Amino acid sequence: MADSRTRKVRDIFDSMESGPTSSGRPAAWLQSHSGSLGLFIDGSSVCPSDRQTASALDSSGESVCSALCAVDEDVSACVSSSAGGFKAWAALSCHRRAQVLRRLAAAVQKHSQCVSEVCDLFQPPSSPAALVRLVQYHAGWAQLRDLSIPDWSPRGVVAVVVSDDASVYCMWLKVLPALAMGNSVVLVSGPQMAPPSLLLAELCAEAGLPAGALNVLSGSDVSLAGKVVASTGISFLTYCGNKQDGEALCRQTAGWCVPVALSTSPGSVCPVIIFESADIDSALDSVMEAAFKKNREYQWVLYVQESVLDGAIARLKVRMAGMKAVPLLCEADRALVDEAVQEAHRQGATSDLHSPCPPAPSGALYPPTVLSGVAPSCQAVVSPAPGPILPLMSFRGSGEGITLANHSPFVQAASVWTEDLTLSLESVKSLCAGTVWLNSLAVMDPSLSLSGLKEVGNCTDGGREGLYQFLRPSASPPLRCFRPSQVDYATFGAPSPMVCEMFILFISPARVYQHLVGGRQSKAESGCSKAVRSAGGALLAHCPDGGPKDVRNAVEAAIKVQPSWARSPSARVQSLYSLAGSLEKKSRELAASVQTQTGVSLEEAEQEVELSVSRLCEWAARCDKERGGVQSLPQSGSSYSTAEPIGVVGVVLPDSKPLLSLVSLLGAAVAMGNAAIMMPSEKNPLPALEFIQVLLAADLPGGVVSIITGARDQLTKALANHSVIQAIWYWGSKEGCQFLQSSSPLRRLWLHPEEQENGERWTRPDASLLEEMWRQAVVWKSLWIPTA
Repeated sequence: MADSRTRKVRDIFDSMESGPTSSGRPAAWLQSHSGSLGLFIDGSSVCPSDRQTASALDSSGESVCSALCAVDEDVSACVSSSAGGFKAWAALSCHRRAQVLRRLAAAVQKHSQCVSEVCDLFQPPSSPAALVRLVQYHAGWAQLRDLSIPDWSPRGVVAVVVSDDASVYCMWLKVLPALAMGNSVVLVSGPQMAPPSLLLAELCAEAGLPAGALNVLSGSDVSLAGKVVASTGISFLTYCGNKQDGEALCRQTAGWCVPVALSTSPGSVCPVIIFESADIDSALDSVMEAAFKKNREYQWVLYVQESVLDGAIARLKVRMAGMKAVPLLCEADRALVDEAVQEAHRQGATSDLHSPCPPAPSGALYPPTVLSGVAPSCQAVVSPAPGPILPLMSFRGSGEGITLANHSPFVQAASVWTEDLTLSLESVKSLCAGTVWLNSLAVMDPSLSLSGLKEVGNCTDGGREGLYQFLRPSASPPLRCFRPSQVDYATFGAPSPMVCEMFILFISPARVYQHLVGGRQSKAESGCSKAVRSAGGALLAHCPDGGPKDVRNAVEAAIKVQPSWARSPSARVQSLYSLAGSLEKKSRELAASVQTQTGVSLEEAEQEVELSVSRLCEWAARCDKERGGVQSLPQSGSSYSTAEPIGVVGVVLPDSKPLLSLVSLLGAAVAMGNAAIMMPSEKNPLPALEFIQVLLAADLPGGVVSIITGARDQLTKALANHSVIQAIWYWGSKEGCQFLQSSSPLRRLWLHPEEQENGERWTRPDASLLEEMWRQAVVWKSLWIPTA
């Protein structure tokens, strides 16, 4: 504001011109570091003199400070320190760890001005009060970990990677639960996020966090995380930031067999659906407040029911008449906003609804603009530009409105406005979003889980559900790290030249099996089969040699049946009990199949069948029990967290325990309402093929379960090529794990290299192992309902 000290208050209110903010000057904390930030290793800041630096820029593009770029020597020292820090931190009692986090909350409150200035200087602002609430919430879980989450252990050293466009709140939402569960953390950031990262580390040190429990590395970009993973000391990697960097990070770290969780929330879309039964004025006020501000958590898209569209547009015109130009996050965003508006105009949209102030010829300012009549396929709807642009679309019935809102693959949250309770609950159930706000917008709390769907990510952050990504079942050994192999992704899974064995079938006495696809047995689309032999080389049977076309048919059948299958938990209970009964009736045949295929004793084979029957009954009992619950919130209102099925799950089964592993994973998937496409062991397929008769005799709808045999790599690639398949559970080669991490980074992957599989997982009666399977089969949705 030019020379604001000489102007009268009335002049300022008449112009409504923005005044100076604290982000216009360097924070005192940055000044204490002389504008040059180092690394944080083993409990203290280090500033090697021979390192390159990168500049951290404010919204105007001016350099605020410089951050060191770590090299291999720093990475080695950091990971070594984290290993020692994990031993010291995990050795503390839950009470002692909770005390440290409570002291951290007090430190954030004490230095709230400094925290606020640093947050405002680089990122969309994160309120110190919200950060304090975040720390206090996870301090409580640190206290309760052993009581509320028994039989689970911390993973070890966790790498948290944040891109420069992530928010401070998102970064803390990754670091704090990892620390609360007893892990040590290596925080990797680019130059923009280096100041808030180092400030967090210093606050943790002040709170008494053991040296090495939190280390901070900064680099020119997030590619530094690849070196951190290559140090072979990392047990888990989680990322928050833009989609492009996240996918590049997955490709860079593929092959190390380190689980990776992505949260690509920056730039995600939030549809706002206004039904005719809504309070239109309240809805529009909330939308304009959220959409036309500088620091937006989401990119908003407005959907208004046709019967109230004219009234909504008239109200928007009145509200936009007095609005001023909105600052963009940076000047580079202006070109993106202009391009998005021009593209929308070319596709028939109009921008008659906009602020009367003319757009500035240059600079990071843009007038609030509503794009009405925009096409559903327009880029401004699918992936809106980062500016004060609000696409507006109309819909006729509620079903059409939900369909339009689900169109974008980048939807993370949604807002529904209606006074009709039945309509609101139906809409919440049908929306593909991790969080749904009813008659409200952008309500955030650490107790609310936020799941990534489609292109938004593959992990769940926040709430109790967000803690499990940083834990492993105590009965399950930690995953070993492997070095990447030389994998040609273009030729991986390509069908190998082979002679079709169909002519052998006419002269061979061995049994000929068929697939199960869409509830019916069928031959492979290729018409070919493969010989199945015993360990001694004797011919046992012929099984279909399935390929991409068979997977396609299974996916089509699964898409049709899965929504109705997920709708009724009680029907799933009866179907799974029916399946267990059918399995028990054919126990003798299946035991003989297991013995013939694997070479184990008949007694051991019968025990595997008996365990399979028991496992199916356990999953049948869980169908209508695990559904989430009500969350306690500090704000007025109620929140409900519900477990929902993922959709279609692809499962590549292990060689060990061919029947018990099939039943365990099939039960976990379908009990939660998913459809499952099962790929039996290429080495031991006969028990799974014999199990098809059990499925046909049970009361399961056709298409809920498909079983396809064939070459494992070829079928794995076919699964990865289907975008409808939202999760892949894989037991196989480390090359297959590497291929999936590189080609399907945003899917929910559960990978197990065969070099680490010994079969004990399936026979252990451990509750945490079953809970791990169950949690892999669901996504979490949070519903926020405000009260007066």
